[in-house]
Amino acid sequence: MIEVIAAIAGASISVAAMGAAGFSRKSDEAREAVIRLTSAVEHIATQLEVLHKDIKEDRRETFGRLSTVEQRVSKLEARPPSC
Repeated sequence: MIEVIAAIAGASISVAAMGAAGFSRKSDEAREAVIRLTSAVEHIATQLEVLHKDIKEDRRETFGRLSTVEQRVSKLEARPPSC
């Protein structure tokens, strides 16, 4: 009878230890996943900043060219017809 109780107690301790090890491993995996996700989000944020700067530069160039074209058109419209 004592052997059975000892076996049950040993099995219970083994199961508890395995569960704790599994929990620890899952905790480590979760921590690593959070680190990977944080790194990915930081990378995306950096890329968005670069994209935002590029868009601002493109807009500045586009509106500069548009302004030049508008000035040329207004000069042409101000000319009297040459007919």
